[in-house]
Amino acid sequence: METTAEFQCSYCGELITTFIDVSAGYEQSYVEDCQVCCRPNLLSVQVDRNSLEVYISAEYNG
Repeated sequence: METTAEFQCSYCGELITTFIDVSAGYEQSYVEDCQVCCRPNLLSVQVDRNSLEVYISAEYNG
């Protein structure tokens, strides 16, 4: 199952929408480039097991 979530780029501050594959686990960590400034963000994703609500945070990767 796939859903979307937004994160704020650690570099330029833009809000970025990304796809989250919930079937990959309730806790995920991966690098995604900002769609605006192209810099890499380390995303930490947590999915609530009951509501499937997504919590996402981004930090510098570099």
